[in-house]
Amino acid sequence: MKQKKLLAVASQGGHLIQLLRLKPVFDRYDTSYVSNHYREGMGSKFFKVIDANGNEKMKLLVLFVQMAWIMAIKRPDVVISSGAAPGFFAVMLGKFFGAKTIWIDSIANAEELSLSGKKVGAFADLWLTQWPNLVQPSGPQYQGRVL
Repeated sequence: MKQKKLLAVASQGGHLIQLLRLKPVFDRYDTSYVSNHYREGMGSKFFKVIDANGNEKMKLLVLFVQMAWIMAIKRPDVVISSGAAPGFFAVMLGKFFGAKTIWIDSIANAEELSLSGKKVGAFADLWLTQWPNLVQPSGPQYQGRVL
C-alpha cells in the first residue's frame, strides 16, 4: 500500500515548535515540511518560503505562488498547519488540490483565534483550537493541546 503524503506547514517560532511536537506521528508518513525557517529534525524534504504577514501584500502574493508551486509538485494527501500565513495558504490550496486539511490554531491564542485561524475554517476539514473556551458550534473544535 502506498504511503500517504503529508505536508506539514508552519511559520517560524511557536507555530513551528508546536507543529514539530507532532513529528513522531508525521514520521509514519511521507512527510515534507514547509516554513520560513529550517529547524533540526525536519530532514531533507524541506521547502523554505518567504516570511510574510497581512501587512505585506506583495510578500503575501509571493508566498501564495510559492505554496501553489509546492502543492503542485508534492500533491499531498493531507495538509496540516499550526499557522500562520504559510499555513493558511497551504490549507486553502490543499483543499483546492483535493487534500484533507487540518488546522491547529496556536496555543498562544487563548482569548480569540488568530487572524488566519478565523479565516481558515472554510477550508479546513478538521479545524482545531487548543483552548476549550474558543469552541463554537460552527468550529473550531477542542481535542486537547499540543504543548
